[in-house]
Amino acid sequence: MKKGWLVAVGILLVLGIGGYVYYNSLKTKDLSEGGAYDGTLKPRLELSRFDLTDVTDESILMNMYLLIDNPLPIGFKARKVDYTLYIDNEEVAKDAYDKTIEVKSQDSTVVALPARLFSKKLLSVLKRLEAAGTDSTDYRVLTTFDLDVPIAGERTFTVTQSMRAPVVYIPEFKVADIDLGKFGLNKTDVAATIICTNKNKLPFNITDTHYSVTVDGKLIAEGDQPQPILIKAQGATPFVVPMTVKPGQSLGLLPKMLFDKKDTPVEVAFRCKILDKSDNPMFKESKIVTTIKGSLADFAKLK
Repeated sequence: MKKGWLVAVGILLVLGIGGYVYYNSLKTKDLSEGGAYDGTLKPRLELSRFDLTDVTDESILMNMYLLIDNPLPIGFKARKVDYTLYIDNEEVAKDAYDKTIEVKSQDSTVVALPARLFSKKLLSVLKRLEAAGTDSTDYRVLTTFDLDVPIAGERTFTVTQSMRAPVVYIPEFKVADIDLGKFGLNKTDVAATIICTNKNKLPFNITDTHYSVTVDGKLIAEGDQPQPILIKAQGATPFVVPMTVKPGQSLGLLPKMLFDKKDTPVEVAFRCKILDKSDNPMFKESKIVTTIKGSLADFAKLK
């Protein structure tokens, strides 16, 4: 019995020494390669890109894609993740991710963390950077994990990850006019002229464009433009999106179009995908969904 205890203690001692040596070998290797883990072997985060999903006058919905790298010989699960986004040291978004994130031993995973940026706060930061003539700025994400197993004796840990990148201005879409064409017996031609303002120093293409026009709560037209549309750098690019609708969807609105333009609401729903040849991580495969609101007096032209 005593001999069995000695054997068990010996095995535990060997395992403990082996684990300690393994841990220190990883740590030494990490430090020799530039200290990617800051000498701690805690999970590392890397901010890869943003994906815009909805842009309105009030807020911008987006996903932050984070690479989570686990250098440890054991996997871990994070039950909750709190995160804050800073641009040029200004807090522009704060949110939490309640789904479980699991990363296996010595493995990595990419997680899309949703965030809501308030447009006024973001525009304030961008205007300040624009006034200062700043071409690039710091994007920083402060992330706190709640773990189901302790790492280095902790059940929560905080990671700050920063990257220096060009200042990115959100493209702005405005409706210049809606041409309702000529009302006929068979169809009505509708065309909307949309202006995209791009303050960035690089041009980009938009593709997979879909749009619809709703007048006084009634959908009167929609269409698609699958071909790429080139948006020039540091300027405004107008483009026309044509649609064809049947008169039954719009003739009932003719009195409002003729006599009540000011009080008749109009919404143009617009979505597209950004194709950026420069492979800017902020724009790569990003999608923009926006609704442009106004009245017939603001937009409509009737022939």
